[in-house]
Amino acid sequence: MKKQSSLSMGTLLARLVLVVAGLSALVPVLWTFLNSFKNRVDIVSAVPKFFFTPTLENYAYVLGREAVAQGLINSILVVGAAVVIGAVLGLPAAYALARYPLRWADDIQFFVLSMRFLPPVAVAIPLMVIWLQMELYDTRFALIVTYTLLTLSTVIWLAIPAFKAVPKEVEEAGRVDGYGPYAIFFRVSLPIAARSLVGAIAFGFVLVWNEFLIALMLTTSDAKTLPIVASELSQLGRDVPWGILNASVILLSVPPLLMVGVLSGFLNAAFKRKREAA
Repeated sequence: MKKQSSLSMGTLLARLVLVVAGLSALVPVLWTFLNSFKNRVDIVSAVPKFFFTPTLENYAYVLGREAVAQGLINSILVVGAAVVIGAVLGLPAAYALARYPLRWADDIQFFVLSMRFLPPVAVAIPLMVIWLQMELYDTRFALIVTYTLLTLSTVIWLAIPAFKAVPKEVEEAGRVDGYGPYAIFFRVSLPIAARSLVGAIAFGFVLVWNEFLIALMLTTSDAKTLPIVASELSQLGRDVPWGILNASVILLSVPPLLMVGVLSGFLNAAFKRKREAA
């Protein structure tokens, strides 16, 4: 009885910790969402207002700016291309490192991971010099190449454990059925590890979508991404447009959420068709 009581207390404590952690992450998002519908007077009030007259002026101001539309287009094109290229190059590389380890496999993995250790300034300054000398500074091409380096390292880093988790017996059964190395990768390992790989790709998308410092140093006007445009909506002094800033934060968060939702829905539909076919 004492053991069951201790287990139940431990379970309740673990659940309480999870609830507190979930609320600590959810409450700021909900508060930002509420503030995006408030007037500035309601936001800067000494007493937080939970009941107020909502307004859409903040969203209308953000969506009505031409710079926001251009920044959104740049972000979608640059981040989308970087994620696609990173997945196309990173997944086979991760599979090769997981299934065909070389003598330098550990060094390669550490080098890939070290690209995420470096501060953005250490990456942005040399690249800025390179793009200036190549006359490609402030272009989408320069951002795509730069973001691909970041996405590639993230995808490889997260995909290696996913491919290592695929049972080798399944791949050996594929070889018995006459599958070659490419068929085993595309028809056996990739579908089995798909759930974890979707998470890796989505994580890479979120990282480069929210990238600020590198985009700030590699763009001036033509290739500015949405985070840069959103930061320019603020102004110094006491009259900070908090409602507009909160609305821009919400709009900036929508594409990653849609990305994760679409990928999850596509993956669930694919697994459902596979179960029905079986």
